[in-house]
Amino acid sequence: MNLMSRLMIGAGVAGSLLTGGVIGATIAGPLAVSAATSSSAAATAASPAAASGTFVSNETAAAREAQENAGQMPTVP
Repeated sequence: MNLMSRLMIGAGVAGSLLTGGVIGATIAGPLAVSAATSSSAAATAASPAAASGTFVSNETAAAREAQENAGQMPTVP
């Protein structure tokens, strides 16, 4: 591979990286701004109700938890 073809390939890679960065910033830029500024109506709508029910754990047995912590496939239901 001669020097000219290496330079052309490098310029192509650099150009595609730059283009991808510009497109990504164009798409993700407004999303980041809208995530940083939240309204109080959106915050109250997203908060769950406190009295929606009782907490039910998905951990059913201490033996199963011990097997998971040891890195074993749980055999205890």
